[in-house]
Amino acid sequence: MTKSNKVLALQHAFYRENAPNISSLLATVIVFFVVIYFQGFRVELTLTHRKVRGYKVPYPIKLFYTSNIPIILQTAFVSNLYFFSQVLHRKYGKSNNFFINCLGKWAENDVNGGARPIGGLAYYISPPSNFLEIQTDPFHALLYYIFVMCSCAFFSRLWIDISGQSARDIMKQLMEQELMIEGWREQSMIKKLSKHINNAAYLGGLCIGTLCIFADFMGAYGSGASMILAVTIIYQYFE
Repeated sequence: MTKSNKVLALQHAFYRENAPNISSLLATVIVFFVVIYFQGFRVELTLTHRKVRGYKVPYPIKLFYTSNIPIILQTAFVSNLYFFSQVLHRKYGKSNNFFINCLGKWAENDVNGGARPIGGLAYYISPPSNFLEIQTDPFHALLYYIFVMCSCAFFSRLWIDISGQSARDIMKQLMEQELMIEGWREQSMIKKLSKHINNAAYLGGLCIGTLCIFADFMGAYGSGASMILAVTIIYQYFE
């Protein structure tokens, strides 16, 4: 409203990098509603009681079966790798050690006193900072996208065994409550339930990784990981 050149002012309001802009705000809102939409994807199985005739209750297996755990574990893994890489680089970086350089090269930032990765593994698993970086180094962007999706899927599948949410654990709980899945034979219940749960874990992890990448790519406020965490936690409170 205060600029004489309205077109330049509007462009500045949408895409400026030195302050909050409208495109980042819109990206944040879009990611929020997309994650909420994905929360509704589920497969509902019907449970029946062995001794109570006519007893039926739905048992949902959500697409986000492991909720926000994959992105928490992936973020923790990357943060620890960054930490150790920076410590080793600051202490032994001048010696040009091959292992330390492969783990990560860092450049000090004089503006805020931080550091950013410029080489090694730490660089390739860090998100591209802007569109120009994607154009100049597409291999970095591609490797980052593959890493995020695969690591989220891996941690999602790993978590169901660690947390007691695997098919065998669920079946044990159902048997203790005298419940069984309608239309499934007892001998094949674990196998079929395992198929549903494993698919939900892998696909859910891939979707969370993809949404995280989408949020970073669109420039949503915070990072893609923090956006996924915020929305899933809010939705759990809602439920």
